[in-house]
Amino acid sequence: MAWLYLTVPVIVGLAAGIFLAAYPNQETQTLTATRLAEGGSPILGDAGAPITILEWGDYQCTFCFKFHQSTLEALEGYIEDGRARLVFKDFPLNGPDSVLAAEASYCAHDQGRYWEYHDELYENWGGEKTGWITREALGGFASVIGLNLDEFDGCLDGQKHRKKVLALYEFGREIGINATPSFLVFNGEKIVKIVGNQPLQVFLRTLEEL
Repeated sequence: MAWLYLTVPVIVGLAAGIFLAAYPNQETQTLTATRLAEGGSPILGDAGAPITILEWGDYQCTFCFKFHQSTLEALEGYIEDGRARLVFKDFPLNGPDSVLAAEASYCAHDQGRYWEYHDELYENWGGEKTGWITREALGGFASVIGLNLDEFDGCLDGQKHRKKVLALYEFGREIGINATPSFLVFNGEKIVKIVGNQPLQVFLRTLEEL
């Protein structure tokens, strides 16, 4: 894929329309599509798909939950037929519980069940900072999707993926992410940034333009 320069203007998609905006100065640092996509979730869809939908999310975030309950389902056709691929990166704005849930998702990934656990978290969403994410609850979700609990417990209690989650958060901040959900939708030439669970038509228009 071509180089994607986050130090030059990119296109930002919002409900009001598409307009030009600039990322913060990265000291002329350049990012490739590969670097943007790597380090988060496993890729959902065809790894060679021409368009990447990179979601920055928090498991407690209200609008992240709404995106996964509505808009994402409508976009699955693009993923299933190979036109787009989805990557999720954690941006735990809501504190330690969100960090812990993100860690748990990567413990599930160690057993090849990342997306099942990811979906289980959103299916049991209980609001922002309401206390629904507990160590016991995370173990319960692991049991529901059939994980080896001894391995899961050792991973989570040993904070195996804590540094990874915190590094994703810092990387997001460095490239201008400051809200969840935020999306970077890109091909080899252009990045479109969508902030919030915008109407489905914003996503569809962006995918068609790319």
